[in-house]
Amino acid sequence: MSDVTRAEVCAAAIADCFADDGEIMGSPMGLLPTLGARLARLTSNPDLLLSDGEALLLGGTPPLGAKADVVEGWIPFRAVFDVVAYGKRHVMMGATQIDAEGNQNISCIGPWGRPTRQLLGVRGAPGNTVNNRTSYWVPRHSTRVFVERVDVVSGVGRARAEAAGPAATRFHDLHRVVSDLAVLDLAGPGHTLRLRSVHPGVCVDDVLEASGCPIHVDGEVPETRLPTMEELVLVREVLDPTELRDREVPQR
Repeated sequence: MSDVTRAEVCAAAIADCFADDGEIMGSPMGLLPTLGARLARLTSNPDLLLSDGEALLLGGTPPLGAKADVVEGWIPFRAVFDVVAYGKRHVMMGATQIDAEGNQNISCIGPWGRPTRQLLGVRGAPGNTVNNRTSYWVPRHSTRVFVERVDVVSGVGRARAEAAGPAATRFHDLHRVVSDLAVLDLAGPGHTLRLRSVHPGVCVDDVLEASGCPIHVDGEVPETRLPTMEELVLVREVLDPTELRDREVPQR
């Protein structure tokens, strides 16, 4: 399968993030997270509950950009907060910045009082990280994203959660960080970033050089698995026949 693209490797890696969740609500944010979550639903985790990103619960698993083919429920925005509080949810957010402790920033760049760039705002990131399993997707792994210290803490890392007390750590679960270079987790010393696998064609040094914060390397780092033939057929012919994935993650 020499024709497998980096985007397809990332989609399979994201699907693996949701594989063991069981009957839980998946909240993927963005194109590749949506593709990966839908791939997981069609393969490793058919019990994964997904919405169309607005207000409909999907009975089927439509292609990217298509309307819901089968609707099995209604979840208006106000009801999402009930799910957040209940906890049976796995959210995959983006990260404009992320540091070694897993603190994430999607709010602004620069000092809070006078930022140089305004982004989305903190949004629901604090509540997500305190209440739900949380993963991150980074389409362009670089020193601008993986930083020594985030400018604003939106998503809360483990050390900050522990400093806030038991209520903030009871359901705190930073699961995975998937980038276009590698898969990481928070199993390094003191719940810090650890390199879990590198994508085909990438070496450990490539990841470390593209990171502006320490990344723990624990022995020999394996290669991220290639998608199976079944997964490739689902991605290419069912979920993303217009190849939107390759626009977000071009081959480096």
